[in-house]
Amino acid sequence: MRKKRRPLLSALLLVVVTMTATLEITAPETAAQNASSDKGPLGWASYRQLDGMAALRGASETRQFSSYDRTGRNNDGFDGRFSCLRQDLSGCVIAERTGAGEIGSIWFTRDEGVVSRTGWIKIDLDGRTVLNAPLQDVVDGKLGAPFVWPLVGNRDDTSGGVVIKVPMPFRKSMRVTTQNNPLFHHVVHRSFPDAVGVPAFDPADRATDVVEKLRSFGLADPKPARPGSHTTRSTADLEPGATARIAELSGPARISQLRVRLPEVVPGPTVDDDGRAFGTGGFSTFTVAVHPRNSGVRLTRRFDPEIEKQRANLVIDGRVAGQWYHESKVGPMTWADQTLDVASSFTAGKSKLVVRNEFVSSTVDYNEFRYDVHSLVDGSWVRTDVMDLGHNHLSTEAAHGYRVEKQAWQGRRHFYYPTDPALVTASDEVLAGARLRISFDGQTTVDAPIGEFFGSGLGEYDVRSLMFAMDPGKDGWYTSWWPMPFAERAVVEIVNGSGRRIPGAALEVTSAADPSVVTSLRANGSLGHFNATHRRSATENGNDWLFMDASGRGVFYGVTHTMRGKLPLAVEVPRLYLEGDERAYADGLLTPVQHGTGTEDFYESGWYFRTGAFAMPLAGYPVHEIGGDGCQFDCTGAYRLMVPDAIPFHTGLRFGIEHGPLADVPADYSSTSYWYGQRQSTLRETDRLNPTDLASRAEHGYTAVGETVSTVTSSFEGDNDHSVASGQVTASTGRVGFKVAVEPGNSGVQLVRTADQARSGQQVEVLVDGKLAGTWSQPYGNADHRWLQDSFTIPAQLSAGKRSLSITLRPVAGAAPWSASDYHVRSFVPPFAPNGVSAQVEPQGMDWSPKDRGPMIRTERDPISPKKGTTGG
Repeated sequence: MRKKRRPLLSALLLVVVTMTATLEITAPETAAQNASSDKGPLGWASYRQLDGMAALRGASETRQFSSYDRTGRNNDGFDGRFSCLRQDLSGCVIAERTGAGEIGSIWFTRDEGVVSRTGWIKIDLDGRTVLNAPLQDVVDGKLGAPFVWPLVGNRDDTSGGVVIKVPMPFRKSMRVTTQNNPLFHHVVHRSFPDAVGVPAFDPADRATDVVEKLRSFGLADPKPARPGSHTTRSTADLEPGATARIAELSGPARISQLRVRLPEVVPGPTVDDDGRAFGTGGFSTFTVAVHPRNSGVRLTRRFDPEIEKQRANLVIDGRVAGQWYHESKVGPMTWADQTLDVASSFTAGKSKLVVRNEFVSSTVDYNEFRYDVHSLVDGSWVRTDVMDLGHNHLSTEAAHGYRVEKQAWQGRRHFYYPTDPALVTASDEVLAGARLRISFDGQTTVDAPIGEFFGSGLGEYDVRSLMFAMDPGKDGWYTSWWPMPFAERAVVEIVNGSGRRIPGAALEVTSAADPSVVTSLRANGSLGHFNATHRRSATENGNDWLFMDASGRGVFYGVTHTMRGKLPLAVEVPRLYLEGDERAYADGLLTPVQHGTGTEDFYESGWYFRTGAFAMPLAGYPVHEIGGDGCQFDCTGAYRLMVPDAIPFHTGLRFGIEHGPLADVPADYSSTSYWYGQRQSTLRETDRLNPTDLASRAEHGYTAVGETVSTVTSSFEGDNDHSVASGQVTASTGRVGFKVAVEPGNSGVQLVRTADQARSGQQVEVLVDGKLAGTWSQPYGNADHRWLQDSFTIPAQLSAGKRSLSITLRPVAGAAPWSASDYHVRSFVPPFAPNGVSAQVEPQGMDWSPKDRGPMIRTERDPISPKKGTTGG
């Protein structure tokens, strides 16, 4: 369907009559049946069916509304200029879609994380208001389930941001409005070509099972139990440079849990934590989870040992089970841990224990910052709960029913454990240099440093997330719960590239047979293999750090990110690298499907991680090192999991993040990305239309009403926004019509438009062979970076079984003129091997090359100069 292009003659600028289409739908019944199953989990199934994470997806997208600076500078919400799609009497509209989809994740910050000045938040789905309440009340959990911790979180839970992680599906439309300009925000949503199988969100469904599951994040496998599971255990001593094959499994099966223990590794000594203390006549009480098959329980208390002679009785379920006692004073700014083993006579057969600590004596008071709970199960200590207390952990306290009487003090301490620095250095080298390598069915898809794979690339620190954890306590394990299907064989190895001897490395792999994966993991199957993609290098000035750049089809679920800044501590803002925005590009589009507002914002925090380390099920910040503990200047470790907001891709995904306001702050970065995929693609280009070319117009029967043509010289948003392109663009105020070729065996068709977004609010109804397919809307506008690529997916019900489609674009009243430089037509088809790596969607008739980054024009952009500790991103 491609012919030599010729310039559009001026005569074609006349108004022409829009063609009409009257063809009938001939899609087979299976198109509608398949439309539901390939959307991925919907609503609460996102959390209930985590064993299905390997399932690949059909014609769906994940996109993000945010307050990012449209000019490419650093004003991502400081003055609210880019925060509202529009502002009217109803408030500030920050996200809007016509069609089916699901809101997966919402994040805000302002005023050091206090969002009360944003006023209320209102969410309308399918014309019905499902949430209308003060935003601060929502994130504080005052509305009750399902809007409770950790499905919501306030600034104390996230160290500076607020989040709403309740998945809210919709069938026809969604709109998110705030009473006042919210300044910084992200709203991540999924979009579907049809509403088949999409449930309506019910705010009255408390989803108590999901809440309970998420409250045990980082402590237990969140997936449903799989019958017939068995565990393989082995140990090895690894010399420098050696590789140990720890496990070799035969399929078909699924790995459900993988645990590693390195006995010689010691925890990072620096810990920032908050706590409480009580005095004479006082006590604290709370409830903790234990394993019902335990043969004993171990409680470990973190405390400030500078207070001498602390003594308190430990009471379990009303019976005295032991006594906490600390005799002598330890040096200032030093942490201490004390462990009490509780006999099985107090704990056997129980899943919950009520703990009470009763003051006996002290020179000042009895202080407590955190309790770790381990259950002895089958001869191994397993962490089953964490009771982290203090004024920055009010949600955790409430979830455990924490109560304190005669409180004498509360506050925060930045202390150190007395650890030999040489051991810390050796441990850091092991965790950064020793790699976990896993091959599935002959392909090595996991090859990452052990520390970063389990959530911390800067040493052994406390990590608790929904899908992995790192327990730095005595006998602690590093645990992964990613489901890992394989058809024939899985090989798990530890490669010791650390230069240090690793004695007694232990590994456990739990798996269960599953014959169904044999067919599903084939090249044309419905499952992908698990991938953990690692990269480490110095950052490059002007280029985003790439978490991954992969071709094929898959689903991206998140990343662990290790940032080692190179700015001396004497500079005003040594953490300036945190000003970098994330940008994700799916399926070769030149406009990001996700464009964020700052690095700590991407990790769902704010204000340079305002109060230090935090852990939530889907995001966390386990470590910040400053001029020590193996860090020369300023170093940050963080993770983000994208479960209800996972990003599907069909030809490839490029996901990166700036290092600094303009990707211009020097640093050493490493990252490990988690995703499932196959090498084949499922989007095939079947046609192209250039409305500024006579031959292309004639070939496609192109007509338009109220059309004008102009030349645009500008750039695309994102990490290539300093490459300028020139090309012709049409703009139409009336109907546009054309015919396109498609693959008869398609399961949907994607129209990709290259356009001029100088004017916001472009919107048309899309008719396919006379039948309404939905509304194609582009609420954003950008006069600084005018080029845009966006897409619209035609559902299989209107396209399957056909070789051509007649498209009519009908303007919506009040919308801006519809702009187009070209259209790419891509059919969703069964998996096929492309003729090379995934390519960008190259616009026709442009004097521009995406690989030629052109002259650096960043000097024209003076970023806002953030002041230390006063930037949201």
